[in-house]
Formats: sequence, C-alpha cells, structure tokens
Amino acid sequence: MQPQIPLTRDLVLIGGGHTHALVLLRWGMAPLPGTRLTVIDPNPTAPYSGMLPGLIAGHYRQSALEIDLVQLARHAGARLIVGRATGIDRAARRIAVPGRPDLRYDVASIDIGITSDLPTLPGFGDHATAAKPLGDYAARWQAFVASPPADAAVVIIGSGIAGVELALASAHRLRAAGVAAPSVTVVEREATALPGIGAGARRALLAHLKAAGVTVLTGITPTEVRADAVVLSDGRRLPSSFTLGAAGARAHPWLAATGLTTVDGFVTVSPTLRAVNDDAIFAVGDCAHLGYAPRPKAGVFAVREAPVLYHNLRAALIGAPLRAYRPQRDYLKLVSTGGKGAVADKFGLRLDGRWLWRWKDRIDRRFMRMFHTLPQMPAPRLPMPMTLGVREELAGAKPLCGGCGAKVGPGALSAALAAVPAPRRPDVLSGPGDDAAVIAFGPTRQVITTDHLRAFCDDPFLMARIAATHALGDVWAMGAAPQAMLVQVTLPRASDRVQADMLAEIMAATAQVCAAAGADIVGGHTSVGAEMTIGFTVTGLVERPVTKAGAQPGDALILTKPLGIGTILAAEMQRAAPGRVVAGAWASMVRALAPAAAILTPDAHAMTDVTGFGLAGHLLELLDASNVAAEIDLAAVPLLPGAEALAAAGHASTLAPANRAAVAPRMTAPDTAPAALLVDPQTGGGLLAAVPGAVAERLLAQLREAGEEAAIIGRISAGAPFMTVR
Repeated sequence: MQPQIPLTRDLVLIGGGHTHALVLLRWGMAPLPGTRLTVIDPNPTAPYSGMLPGLIAGHYRQSALEIDLVQLARHAGARLIVGRATGIDRAARRIAVPGRPDLRYDVASIDIGITSDLPTLPGFGDHATAAKPLGDYAARWQAFVASPPADAAVVIIGSGIAGVELALASAHRLRAAGVAAPSVTVVEREATALPGIGAGARRALLAHLKAAGVTVLTGITPTEVRADAVVLSDGRRLPSSFTLGAAGARAHPWLAATGLTTVDGFVTVSPTLRAVNDDAIFAVGDCAHLGYAPRPKAGVFAVREAPVLYHNLRAALIGAPLRAYRPQRDYLKLVSTGGKGAVADKFGLRLDGRWLWRWKDRIDRRFMRMFHTLPQMPAPRLPMPMTLGVREELAGAKPLCGGCGAKVGPGALSAALAAVPAPRRPDVLSGPGDDAAVIAFGPTRQVITTDHLRAFCDDPFLMARIAATHALGDVWAMGAAPQAMLVQVTLPRASDRVQADMLAEIMAATAQVCAAAGADIVGGHTSVGAEMTIGFTVTGLVERPVTKAGAQPGDALILTKPLGIGTILAAEMQRAAPGRVVAGAWASMVRALAPAAAILTPDAHAMTDVTGFGLAGHLLELLDASNVAAEIDLAAVPLLPGAEALAAAGHASTLAPANRAAVAPRMTAPDTAPAALLVDPQTGGGLLAAVPGAVAERLLAQLREAGEEAAIIGRISAGAPFMTVR
C-alpha cells in the first residue's frame, strides 16, 4: 500500500482573479504532493472581466462570465475560504481574514484586482457603484434594469476604455428594457476622453457614443454624488438614477500596510512575479506593479502571467529555479460598442464592425469554457485480482458523502440497536431512540448526545462550526440548554506545524459556537487517520425534555430550515453544484437552532431535529413514538436554492437510497424531485415540531420574525404511523 503523503507546506492564493483561476486549473491536473493549497476570496464565484460589458448590455447571463471557485477548488484539491483578506503579518507569515483565525502560509500569492471606488468623493459610498470589483456592480445593475424608471439616467465617472465601453453597454441595455430615451453621461476630468488608445480607435468610439446618444463631458469633475444626481465642479447637477465609478484603477488600501514595496499602492514585483522585498510572496494581475517593465492594467497580462506563476509557486515549494515573465509591449484591445459590435486597437491601427464582436465573443467563450467544463481526472485503477463481491459493491459507485451523508443506513442501524439492552439504572431515564439520552439529577434532567462528521470540505474552521452546530441540534431538539462539550478530532497525516494549525482552527470555531450557545468546552481526544473527522459529545440541562413522543391529532408540523443539504454536498463532490448554491448550504448548516428552539419548546408536543435520515425518516420516528399518522403538503416544504434542480438532474447523497428503502413501506409520495428531497440526509438541519394547531400560525410568525426560514408543512392525524405526501 502506498503511504499517505503528509502535508508539510501551506500555499495560499489570496483572491480568485484570472491568474489564480488558471493556476488552480493547472494545479488540479498535476498537484504537488505535500502542499496544502488554500484559496481566499470574498465570494464563491469570480467574474471574468472580459465579458462584463456584454453582461451589462444584456448579451450574456451572469452565469456565462462566472468562474465557479467552489468547483475550481474541488478540481484543484484546494480549500476555499469565503472571506476577505485584510492584512498580512509577514514576520509571522499569517494572513488576516476577519471572523476566523489568521491563516499561516509558507508561500502566498496575491491576485485581488483593483477597485474603482472614489472614497474621497462625498456621497460616493452611499449612492454610487464602483465598476470594480465586478461582482457587486453586476448584481446592482441587474436589479436596476429589471425595472428601470421611464426617465432612467446613468452617470459614469471616467472616460477610459472601461467607462466608454460600459456607457455604450448601458445605453443599449436600457433601450432593450423599454426606456425610449435613456440619459447616459460620461464625466471626465481630463481635457480628452479615451486616453491611452490610438487616434483612429478613439474617433470610432466617439462616433459610437454620439450615435448611442451618450453625452461626454470633459475637463470637469464631480464634487458630490447624491441619491438622484451628480453635482459637477461648475455647479451643474446631472440627474442620475444609477451612478458608476470607472475612473481608473485604485489599489486595495490594505496592501500598503503590509510593508511590501508598492507604487501607488500596487505591489512591486520582480520578473519572477515575486514581491521585490519578500521572497515568500508573489503578486499578479492588476494588483501588481511590474517594476521592471511597467504596463497598463489589462486582463491580457494577468492571463499570460499564469504559466509563469504556476511554475514559480511550485519551484518555491520544492526549491527549484524560477522563471521570468516578459510582458508584451502592446496588446490587442477589443472594445465592445453596446450592440454586438466592437472596435479594435493595436499599434494605433483601427478596425470596426460586428465581425470583431463575433471574434471577441469566441475568444471570451473559449476562455470561459476551460472553467465551465473542467477536465475529468481518471479514477484510480482498481487492483487485480479482487475478492468476490468487490466489483458489485463498486458498480456505479459515487464518491462517499461526508457529513450526515456518511452515516450508516437506518436499516443497518436499527438492526444493531435492537440488541442494545434497556437502561438498568433508575437515573437513566431513556435509552437509544430519542435525540439525546435523559439522565435524572433530582428535579433537573441532563441530556447527553454525541455526533461525528466525516469532513466534506478541507477547511477545519468551517467544518468545526458545522459539526459543533450540528451536534448541539440534538440538545436544542430536546428543549434543553447546552451545558458542556467534549471534542473528538481525527486529523489527516501532516507535519506537526500543519496539524497544530488545523487543531487551532477547529478549537477556535468550537469556542465561537460554544460561547454563543452558552456551553463550555471541557476536554476531548485527538487522533491521526486517513481523513479529517470532527465530533462532539454534548450535554444539556432541562426540567421537562421535549421528546419525539407526544404528537397529537390536529397538531401542525413546523419545519425550521429548508431541505437539500445532502444533495447539494453530493453534487459539489462531483463538481456539479454551483458555488453560490454550495455557499448557501454552508450558511444554512452553521445557523444555530437555539432561537427556533426557544420559540417552539414551550408549546411543542413533540420535537426532533432533521439530520441523517432525512425529513421522512425523522418524521416517521416521531410518528412511531407518538403512535399517530401525518399528512405532508409537499409544496409547503422549504428547499434550499438549487437543491430541487440538482435532485431533478439525478444528484443524491450516497445515504439517500438506504433512507428511501427504510421509509418506503410506510409512505406514499409522488415521484418528483421535491419528494426525493424528503429522504435527503441533512447536516445541521432544522427542527421538526408538532405543535397545537391553534398556536401554529403565531409560532410561525415569531419564527419568521426571528429570521428563520420556517414553514407549516403538514398535520398530524389519527391512525397507525404512516406518512401521506400530497
């Protein structure tokens, strides 16, 4: 058997810019054993700037220009931290990401782009949008053009290529949205618009601006941005319902505080793309300054830096020689003109026409195709010969799910628990079967439970937050207040330093969750194994535990979280779940059940949390304990965004077939994607409570006021335990 390669070095990519995206693509094809690769970005997706004008003009859907960092990280074997880096401690080699422990690096690379906000312009932060970063701009613009005012007016500050291109795109989109005569104005402080472009291309673009009805004001500056206007230095007031900042490139302010050598805030790099005063840090793309060969900020340089950066990062980690990056002197500029046309500029030459748009469109789509159709790596070859039955077990096998999707199926578990003897001690009031065991201490009852999760992502901090929140769910489901937690951790093989970092992140996340829940960490156990597993033993205190027994005919069933976690995680493992969908699932899993439990506990006749056996499995446990039946309104069951589409495409957790087999004899349901999600295993799922029908609407209103995505999904009825789904 080949030994497991220990992790010994940390490579951290700060930002999901074009260069880093291409490095991740290459890394997935040939990872470097022993390196723990981390990507930090504020969003689960990164937009491709080359197609932004086409999005603004309405020629592309947003998905067409999004690089999915969740899928790309899975391809590269990297952990993705959805957060914003705010600083680097170069002496300690730590990167600050608010809300979590600083991240250690041995080698780091910065690719965070630029910003075009104008922080010194009064009112800009409150009433305007910066063209860069692109994601926020794209989202705000899409919301604006969905229902634009009849007198829509757009003011764009800055008449560089970006400002002009976006002005033409804005005018085109507003007309397509039904605005008969949109007002689009470009404001430029210099005497001439479109600096840095050839004279012929400038004339062509100015002609396009005139034909589109775009006004260009030069030699003037804005002095204030208001909610409905931009005030100019000559006192004029330009009406504006959408104000955009596109006036050049500004470095992210935190870079200057790192102590790295900078020019105008941009990190100065050598030909190897290393920071000139720190061999452990590289910088690429628009946030870097090529001190040896200054160039304008343009995506073409970022793309061409990728092969050199990929080689040099690996070389820095293995102690090999680095290569030099030599940027070209000039580059082809293809500037779209609103409609499906473009103007080309290189070496002062000018070309204009629709055929240029088609050429640009092909180039852009070919670039994005690399990320939208990630290469499939061949599965490891199976050993030969194999024992009888192995091939049948592996037939059609998918990657084993993590989280609650890695649980033993309900059938096998029930068979094993049938042999467990009933409690013999008088102070042990319940055995297996409820969410937590109940132990008597005079008039007080202590509940105790345990839960462990096989990791489904490589971020110890996120996994610990999810696992701790999930484990506490059994305590909250009993109506108890969390008391104490024991931590059990299995870490993958790694150097002492890397393992110490992993454990520190796990404990920091656990401490956060415990503090919010009012519980204390009282000890635990660690071991080393093939993969990361995080578990907790939790106790809580309560006077009257809420059990699964007690549901009565006429009760309403309230579910406090949407379904779909297992399906989303299974699809993510196969690089099929959109990054925004996965990020939504992460956010759901770390949402504590404490607020919902506080609302439901005083009135609930019976309650449980929805976890590995899915809504159907856990509801049937409640029905068995209460000896009642239930009717479910499938249309009322809340689902996580994207879950239904993934289920309809055939994605499901590896535990779902066992869950379905366990409930099928006592459930009728339609053969639909939403019905399939009833057996979807939930990690960090919601509470399922049977409450008196007379108070259900009041409780639902309180839950929603508290921010819970709760719903009344059905009713308890008389009869043998059975579930009817309509």
